[in-house]
Amino acid sequence: MRNLFLPFLLISFQVIAQQSPSKAQRTSIETQNRVIRQDVPMTNAIRKAFDAGTRDFSGTPGPNYWQLETDFTIKASLDPSTQTITGSEKILVRNSSPDDLGQIVLRLDHNVFRADVPRGTSKPAENTAGMIVTSIKVDGKSVDLNAAPARRNDPPTLKATGLTSTIATILLLEPIKAGSIAELEIEWHTKLPGGDKGRGHRMTQRFDSTLFQPTQWFPRLAKYDDLRGWETSLYLGPAEFFNNFGSFDVSITVPAGWIVSGTGVLQNPSEVLTPTAIQRLSTILDSDSEVTIVSAAEKGTGKSTLPGETLTWRFLADKVNDFAWATSDRFVWKATRAMIPGKGPVPIYEVYIPERARFFENALKNTKHALEFYSALWAPYPFPQLTLQDGPSAGMEYPMVINSNQGAADHETAHQWWPMMLGTNETRYGWMDEGFNQYMNVLSNAASRGVAYNLDGLGQSYGRISGSEDEAPLMWSANEAGSGYGFQTYQKTPLMLSMLGE
Repeated sequence: MRNLFLPFLLISFQVIAQQSPSKAQRTSIETQNRVIRQDVPMTNAIRKAFDAGTRDFSGTPGPNYWQLETDFTIKASLDPSTQTITGSEKILVRNSSPDDLGQIVLRLDHNVFRADVPRGTSKPAENTAGMIVTSIKVDGKSVDLNAAPARRNDPPTLKATGLTSTIATILLLEPIKAGSIAELEIEWHTKLPGGDKGRGHRMTQRFDSTLFQPTQWFPRLAKYDDLRGWETSLYLGPAEFFNNFGSFDVSITVPAGWIVSGTGVLQNPSEVLTPTAIQRLSTILDSDSEVTIVSAAEKGTGKSTLPGETLTWRFLADKVNDFAWATSDRFVWKATRAMIPGKGPVPIYEVYIPERARFFENALKNTKHALEFYSALWAPYPFPQLTLQDGPSAGMEYPMVINSNQGAADHETAHQWWPMMLGTNETRYGWMDEGFNQYMNVLSNAASRGVAYNLDGLGQSYGRISGSEDEAPLMWSANEAGSGYGFQTYQKTPLMLSMLGE
């Protein structure tokens, strides 16, 4: 068959050549003539925010800035024999935006453990049925969880779609008016994956049936902000979260003898702890020494906790963007204090299983230094406590909780400033928390050793990656960065900041 396209292409080139002035072909990309863009390129989202007065070009919130807030009341119970959490929650949706919300977008991150969902480079330790939602109500009205696909002439119904995805949507019959409050009630259960086949943080959430480390474990509202409205990026595993701020009132029921740690402040120590443990807790803020609250020898009902069949631990936290916890029937519980400038002493706790004690020998000391150093460098630590939690994820952060041992204690503690205080969008711009964090870790690590920090060579090392077609720009969504996620999110920012610092 004759190629009819080739003659056409040759004729076209001849016509162009006849119409264009003759120019010598350049032999190099080097040139003395360079056009430099004078304006600052901005996305449609930030231009929209500037126009609305919710953001300011200086970087500060504008006069019309707002945040949607979500207040959670959660009751959950853990069955170690089935490795399953069963829970119910009420969410007060405080619509402080100027928009009437015609839908609610939910984050069901545990659906990433299902076998039929898209993932990034993460791999769950085991496939599960994911986040199984059994009931949803909006202002007391039941939501249809099994609605058939809508047809053109169907009357509107209060229904949910996407419940087997990491992003689900509730289609409302009546919008949540601007400035009003709606109540959302959800019942659900989820199995925590375990085993040795997990790849990536948050992909393994238990050691057998004796230690559980739940994260992103309950249905949450997606972030709604002034830039894009609902954040609807799928949870793929590597990229982290972007949540609304609010309060948490969380009650967790576990077998007696199991110690529970988590975000917030324990509200009912006399209902779960022995008098001995309570007395030891009362001494933490008196000195810089390390106090053992529950030792390895104090294991089991009536020793590590009060006796009984089950016990319910209740935690409160305010102005935070998530809640994480851990529990084990073998936890050793220790504590010390950090002195926060302008605030005074704040308790630091750690919980770990005895055979992993070597990973926690310097954990409290490292965390104490980090809390005090970053409080002096940036702003005083704002929360009432901080807890290190042992488990399969040894490098992950949540408000007032770091799933870490001594190895990553400094790095994970620094995350309490961003994103736990600042609330950056980790899903899209992971460099705004991980990258800045990596840079400030250089300063903290040097200070802990009593030496001057050294940034020499960081900027030059960019030459090892620059020019690679796999390199994503910083403002490319981290959720889509693929194999370049680690460099884009963690490593590139320190290189750039070191060059700016010069």
